[in-house]
Amino acid sequence: MFNVVADPGALPRYHKAGRLGGPLARLLIAGTVPVVVLGTMIRVFAVPGARVFRLFIAVLLSPLVGLRYVFLSVLFEGMLWGVDAFEVNRARAKLALFVADVFASVPRKDQRAKGDCYLRGLMLDGRRKSIQAMAERLADGNEQNLQQFVNQSTWDPVPVRRRIAERMVPQIGPAAWAVDDVSFPKDGKMSVAVAPQYCGALGKQANCQVAVSVHAVSDTASCPLQWRLFVPQEWAHDAARRKKTGIPEGVGHREKWRLALDTFDELAGWGLVPPVVVADAGYGQNADFRDGLSKRGISYVVAVRSDMTLHPHSAEPLTPPWSGKGRKPQPRYRRKPSPVSALAMSHGRPAFHEVTWRQGSRGPMRSRFLALRVRPAGVRARRLAQPAATTEHRHWDGVLPEVTLLAEWPEGAEAPSDYWLSNLPAGTPLPELVRLAKIRWRIEHDYRELKHGLGLDHFEGRSWVGWHHHVTLVTAAHAFLTEQRLAPKADTADSPSTRSSMPSRTC
Repeated sequence: MFNVVADPGALPRYHKAGRLGGPLARLLIAGTVPVVVLGTMIRVFAVPGARVFRLFIAVLLSPLVGLRYVFLSVLFEGMLWGVDAFEVNRARAKLALFVADVFASVPRKDQRAKGDCYLRGLMLDGRRKSIQAMAERLADGNEQNLQQFVNQSTWDPVPVRRRIAERMVPQIGPAAWAVDDVSFPKDGKMSVAVAPQYCGALGKQANCQVAVSVHAVSDTASCPLQWRLFVPQEWAHDAARRKKTGIPEGVGHREKWRLALDTFDELAGWGLVPPVVVADAGYGQNADFRDGLSKRGISYVVAVRSDMTLHPHSAEPLTPPWSGKGRKPQPRYRRKPSPVSALAMSHGRPAFHEVTWRQGSRGPMRSRFLALRVRPAGVRARRLAQPAATTEHRHWDGVLPEVTLLAEWPEGAEAPSDYWLSNLPAGTPLPELVRLAKIRWRIEHDYRELKHGLGLDHFEGRSWVGWHHHVTLVTAAHAFLTEQRLAPKADTADSPSTRSSMPSRTC
């Protein structure tokens, strides 16, 4: 029913099969800055759903700035704002079945109907996905009803997310689960869990909310499975703001890596276990996070920084002789650990092998990689390793656990650029390690679609329950669109792809 532009670095585009835009869109590459600016200006004046108008503008401007951005920004203007009314309308029957299943835990029929309405509002074309803006675009939109459904209603979002996860994991067939955090810039002090902190959306310290999310990812599809709103330390004992925003008792400050582990535990309780976990260095650098995954029997491929220190696999600790007085000496490695970057470079460029991990929009994506067996060093690594070894062997010989270091040295670069650690078995093929290390791009893909296409960060409420309701509804909309992308296409006389493309506003 929906096709997706084959550009892994861009937001999925939903357009009609066989139309002029399909083959053109697949050939598009990123535009230059002036063209992006022009395309943005065009979108401001484009009428959502008016395909003829957008096509006319595209044809006029193509000789001036080329096809590479005009068709993406004008003809497929919904890329950043959603799906047009015609496509939402023809999906109504499938959406109704989806809502009936995913929102089965919501007790009241009228609440489920509002959920259907809200999902259509999120998917429909429009730069703003606030409740007021969506209600104005929907024929059956009632702002007051939607406000109550999201901000005051008591329906539990957890069973809805569980059903989404149970439904999507088999369809995606994930190669890994990706964990990351996403930020929502905010003004003021009264939105739930808002605080001055690092804001990834702005690339600096700013007033924002931060959430931890876990996504099922494959090379072709992905979907959020669960969310945790990060509660900053300043909110832990602020009774006034906690009461005002409705933060439940027992919910306090927890580090993001702990929230991620909590999420894996909850998903395991639903019968869902990750094949492998992938994460950026914000999580991978943390020894407690890696240890928590290992103790849960979860394999990982996580990014680390170049200054992380390691021992070579062959290094062995020695225990100095005991004088007979005082405490017995602890085993120690004779040489200091090396930074990841130094250890990788010491093997030289010829040790790195070229690997192609997937086909991108501009051709095969390849680079040069090296895999080494190493032992992460540091005080925290020792403290985590010692009690585990003591419990198992009653005596710790000082040997740190071994993992695989994956390093990337791009062609033409003066030094390796990226590094990952993995607890996968030692015999894991290099191409498999590389594919898993690089598959994390899908989570950025999700965030762009969730934010720019479905309004994840457009929520204007302030409450705990409102935030979780909105995020759950956005996740449901994303899951529905992902299902339509993955579903086999039927091009019959009755299929939507053969009908008139004139827009409708009966959403």
